[in-house]
Amino acid sequence: MTIRPVVIWGDPVLHQRAAEVATFDDDLRTLIADMYETMDAANGVGLAAPQIGVGLRIFTWGLPNEDDVPERGVVVNPVLTVGKISGVDPDPDEDTEGCLSFPGESYPLQRADWARVTGFDGDGNPLDFEATGWFARCMQHEYDHLDGKLYVDRLNPRWHKKAKKAVKEHGWKGAGNTWMPGVDPDPFGH
Repeated sequence: MTIRPVVIWGDPVLHQRAAEVATFDDDLRTLIADMYETMDAANGVGLAAPQIGVGLRIFTWGLPNEDDVPERGVVVNPVLTVGKISGVDPDPDEDTEGCLSFPGESYPLQRADWARVTGFDGDGNPLDFEATGWFARCMQHEYDHLDGKLYVDRLNPRWHKKAKKAVKEHGWKGAGNTWMPGVDPDPFGH
């Protein structure tokens, strides 16, 4: 297993739709092991393959939940169905998200409280489960990465403006910006 660098906002791989996984083989299993290792070293609760520069439709999670779903898992070629998203402004104390690919920054975002995930595990076995609360938020966040979106792309105008300012301040433009979990300081102070 290898810890891989996490790519930062602006890298093209984060802003394009990831490709479907066609083959379930040892290379895929190695990639998944690397994703777990990277997610753990970064103190993340989820990681999508594009976040380590791989444009494939895979994400891992490591988050306790109350949905009778293992707290650690992977889904390959997921399909996500979500419940209704409230039109109420997000609560900065209750609805704030962060992202390993937008390191050190956190903004409030309204998400659906329920999601259904279907897809495959790393061996090609079918998966089908429901997620609620923060686990549903995690599923939506990671799935967005596979469609070339980061949570900051979904922010309301007030918070989107603050995120754009952070991009400018950090100099996150184009490819080549990364941080290395376990080597660089943890951007979220874990």
